[in-house]
Amino acid sequence: MLGIGAAVLFVIAFLINAADITTNDVFSSVNLMLLGLALLALHVAGVGAGRPSRRR
Repeated sequence: MLGIGAAVLFVIAFLINAADITTNDVFSSVNLMLLGLALLALHVAGVGAGRPSRRR
């Protein structure tokens, strides 16, 4: 799920950058890309992967 969120943020950041849309400092394309990278790092680290399996 975090990987999908990262992909969505990357697409939004690309559209902001490609269309030269002026936004405030919070929603700039660089900030959205950094948030996407953070979500991608959490996804690769295994955060939010689901319930852990029980060991017997």
